[in-house]
Amino acid sequence: MSSTQRAAYLAGPHNLQLKEVEIPRVSGESVLVKLKATGICGSDIECYLGHSKEGRYDIAPYVPGHEWAGEVVDMGEDVLSLKRGDKVTGECILPCGKCYSCKSGLPPSACENMGKVGFMPNNPGGMEQYLALEERFLHKLPEEMTYEEGALVEPFSVSYFAIWGEGGYVDASDDVVIFGAGPIGLLALVVAKTAGAKGIVVEPIQSKREWAKKLGADEVIDSKTANIKESVFDLTSGRGSTLVVEASGNDEAIAQCFDVVAGSGRIRLIGHSVGRKVPVEIGLTNWKGLFIHGQAGAPWFFPRTIKFMQRAKQRIDYSRIITHRFNLDDIQKAFDLATRHKGQFVKIMLIID
Repeated sequence: MSSTQRAAYLAGPHNLQLKEVEIPRVSGESVLVKLKATGICGSDIECYLGHSKEGRYDIAPYVPGHEWAGEVVDMGEDVLSLKRGDKVTGECILPCGKCYSCKSGLPPSACENMGKVGFMPNNPGGMEQYLALEERFLHKLPEEMTYEEGALVEPFSVSYFAIWGEGGYVDASDDVVIFGAGPIGLLALVVAKTAGAKGIVVEPIQSKREWAKKLGADEVIDSKTANIKESVFDLTSGRGSTLVVEASGNDEAIAQCFDVVAGSGRIRLIGHSVGRKVPVEIGLTNWKGLFIHGQAGAPWFFPRTIKFMQRAKQRIDYSRIITHRFNLDDIQKAFDLATRHKGQFVKIMLIID
């Protein structure tokens, strides 16, 4: 194995740089993974465009990519649960395990010393050939799961728990409204349909509405021309949506969630990043008796998502979700597609060789 690798660094808005860097050395509980596939997330795109403060290139250039899968090729002497050749994926939120929040059992994202794979210079992500991560943050994939499917585990975990998290239950009696037909919204649709629920997608871009139909949406609403509240109530026999998933990141959609949700319904907010302030009619929370949840990661997200994806494989064609593939050396072309041709793709995957 060579001592160096190719890695893509984000140095600022519209500034991707391919570099030759040292392959990490591992010891103790660290594991070296040869990356095979890495997805481009909407948050990667927002950081690339300079629209998000989540990516910390203000500190130093960093390697993006938090949706990945690969093969274990080396490990430290204290690694117990993995061996060379195992297929793995990994978490992107890295709690310290020592602070008050961690010891109190709070979600990893509440950690006072949290690391984030693919957003910080000291936690490089999956847009490189090799990645080192502690054993506790890695999850073994079933042998029959492809690397591309493994790279979908992270975004699928967000969507899976948007439907099922916090004790939620969805079945054929539910009307699920999803704002946004980007990858997360579409994956939430897939999960809802797998549970038998009615899926209604609200999206302004026609090509994205078409993707939603292809992936099983019962109804799609053009948010540019339709009265969204009237449309949803018409489609739900006047009741409203029992579960609303906000996956668009659009400020106006937040307020619309409160308009279309049924009494005692749930709203899941998974599309917004930090630093955003959105006015909403908060009194509806009491008036309608609503349950409002954000999306905080938890250690059990990945194992349950992997099991769900494995068992749902006969009903979900994962190949339809990955619409474009690029080699690592063509990463600029991948980001050009992602930023200039919105609505022309569902998930863009980097194939790492």
